[in-house]
Amino acid sequence: MTTDEPTAAVDERSRDALASRGLEPRIVPAGDAAAVDAWLETVARGFLEPEPTAETLEALRERNPARRMTGVFDPDGVVPERPIATISSWTTELTVPGGATIPSRAISNVTVAPTHRRRGIARAMMEGELRDAVAAGLPMASLTVTESTLYGRYGFGPAADSVAWRIDTRRAGWSGPEPGGRLDFVPRDRLRALAPEVHERARRAWPGEVVVPPGQWDSFAGTRPDEKDASAVRGVQYADAAGVVRGVLAYRVKENPDDFTRSTAIVSYLVADGDDAYAALWRFVLGLDAIAEVRATELSVAEPVRWMIADQRAATMTVKEHHYLRILDVPAVLAARAYGGPGALALEVSDPLGLAGGRWILRVGEDGRGETGPWPAGEAPPADAVVVTVGIAELSALYLGSVSFATLAAAGRAGASDVAAASRILGWHVPARLSFWY
Repeated sequence: MTTDEPTAAVDERSRDALASRGLEPRIVPAGDAAAVDAWLETVARGFLEPEPTAETLEALRERNPARRMTGVFDPDGVVPERPIATISSWTTELTVPGGATIPSRAISNVTVAPTHRRRGIARAMMEGELRDAVAAGLPMASLTVTESTLYGRYGFGPAADSVAWRIDTRRAGWSGPEPGGRLDFVPRDRLRALAPEVHERARRAWPGEVVVPPGQWDSFAGTRPDEKDASAVRGVQYADAAGVVRGVLAYRVKENPDDFTRSTAIVSYLVADGDDAYAALWRFVLGLDAIAEVRATELSVAEPVRWMIADQRAATMTVKEHHYLRILDVPAVLAARAYGGPGALALEVSDPLGLAGGRWILRVGEDGRGETGPWPAGEAPPADAVVVTVGIAELSALYLGSVSFATLAAAGRAGASDVAAASRILGWHVPARLSFWY
């Protein structure tokens, strides 16, 4: 019997690998406040954050109780009760092309103390998480990263980029629609209550989105007890003509001490269920009085708002890779998504970790839905199939449709007997996105 939850035990191969280095991996019990605090303090240090206060620790303990927290401990260390490495995981839902969702093992809080580098600790932790996810029957793993060069070795590929925007409001102008409906300022607690409801309706429209961990809503809304400058968060809701709330906006204002009329609005979260809500909220924030610049991050590479401003050069956009995926069950994930066109692919997938490699035939019908079957060893591919050779990291990067197969082929990262056909089949018309970090 399989389960989508992390197991309560450390992966045996990881345990043995770390034990050979004199280290001990342990699951940190969620109910042991002292152990959780020590784990959280190590996470904060790993991400170059200040040592958390007692108030912050209490808030963080309550933030995501469903996460499995793993620590690696050094019994010979000066402070043996504090881990020297950390990792956490939980099960989430990933939206895939076509609007379906699949379960995915979300991974976060990966840190190794500088005092214990180059001992294979990160590899043991990460490979252990992936093996645990495979044993649980999960078809995918996912993460967001601070260091982009670390995770390709484990089969992760960048599947959704994000864009940071800086918009000169006085130059931008507004050329988009002026929807009906109603905008209202709302208190932070109402913003906190509304945002998950709207996001839950909206997330299936965007490949790459996942369920937001509960505690992160408090960060967006400024309702976390230890949140700095929480009072600076301003909330706005958009309701349609029927009174249904279709969008919410959280933003802060950074005053310009030299010229108040040239202040900056920083969007911490904007979620819209529908085009009208999207246009209304962006029009609102770009038209704020005394705001000369709007900043926003974790946006899509193809935001409609770019086509709603009169001067696109008013927006400066910085693109970086954001959401990394790692396929663990090739037939399952290929069957879940929709495709850009009909056709057949004979896939030969290599996996350096031996978790998901193999040979499969993918057939996509006129309706864009696919069926996957085995391609037995020694058999020639079907005459009508495009033969594709690809690594698991590259197939993971291709999965949401954000990068063209032709691009990876030109970069020497994949091959096909007909690159154009493979690109057409594996493509998707809706750009992938993930609207937050986890």
